[in-house]
Amino acid sequence: MRGDQILLLFTERYNDFSLPGGGIDEDKDIIVALKRELEEETGAQDVQVNEHYGFIEEYRPYWKPQFDLMHMTSHFFLCDVAPELADARMESHEVANGMKPVWMPVSEAVNHNRQVMARQEETMGQSIQRETFTLEKIADELVSA
Repeated sequence: MRGDQILLLFTERYNDFSLPGGGIDEDKDIIVALKRELEEETGAQDVQVNEHYGFIEEYRPYWKPQFDLMHMTSHFFLCDVAPELADARMESHEVANGMKPVWMPVSEAVNHNRQVMARQEETMGQSIQRETFTLEKIADELVSA
């Protein structure tokens, strides 16, 4: 974050803003994965992890038909990055979904996501509720602090 600005990903396919991140195997180091994801998805450089902000544990329908539920724990961290972003190195599915890193006011991202949810857009992704909830907490706890 920089003032009220936060580094997010906008995904055209889902028309939403989300925090950078990705999945890791249980035996992998979360900080190493965090830095890698920030660098790959946003082009962030010189990533410094300052503190663990919190986590959300959720169960939701699994996208593979042979499974009923997916259990996921999402961790959130406060980080500093260099002022300039390098080119992002997105995976092919991220490029296909139209993901782009953006700095923007947290309140604008929250308002945009809320409008998408209110309209129940056909392309709305499953993660928008979690991402919007987290962005609301950030707006309340970190931006107005």
